[in-house]
Amino acid sequence: QVQLVESGGGLVQAGGSLRLSCASSTRTCSSCAMGWFRQAPGKEREFVAAINWNGGDSDYADSVKGRFAISRDNAKNTVYLQMNSLKPEDTAIYYCAARLYAGLRYYTYEYAYWGQGTQVTVSS
Repeated sequence: QVQLVESGGGLVQAGGSLRLSCASSTRTCSSCAMGWFRQAPGKEREFVAAINWNGGDSDYADSVKGRFAISRDNAKNTVYLQMNSLKPEDTAIYYCAARLYAGLRYYTYEYAYWGQGTQVTVSS
């Protein structure tokens, strides 16, 4: 069983930055594909970014390309999402997700493990 715990959310002004972290409870997830998703009130959960097991491949939603960066430190069992130039429309609960032994994944149903989420609020 893989447990994921997100942290780093908060309130920030438009144009500011935040770094989210997702810590895994097990070293097994050094072999996981990892993803970040977000869900705004009244909307479906949407893909934000994904990274493969060794960090050699990543991809982003068009809405965050050039502003967000996903990375991982397998020695620390942690995945990060650096968010720059934040906009009010980035306001959402951000979730990290994991899937064992996989490449990049883009859909919620492709991930087996989820964190509890961390709130990001961007004020205008």
